[in-house]
Amino acid sequence: MQKRVGTLSIFLGSKEEIAKVNQLLSEYSHIVCARLGMPYREKNISVIMLVIDGTTDDIGALTGKLGNIEGIQVKAILAKN
Repeated sequence: MQKRVGTLSIFLGSKEEIAKVNQLLSEYSHIVCARLGMPYREKNISVIMLVIDGTTDDIGALTGKLGNIEGIQVKAILAKN
């Protein structure tokens, strides 16, 4: 199956969510090329941005699992080729 490169943006609101997100990111670390995380204290949220390289199945599974965590917002953008 062909791999795709893209970005993943994750918005979190509480520390409980962060632990769940980190667990999932560890499980899918084989598709994570780069990670940037930062708290945005003025808005009381945290933001994680990833560069990913994986099959659409892996990327879809990760975004789906992240999206099922209450309070998480996630958006993936994949390059065309």
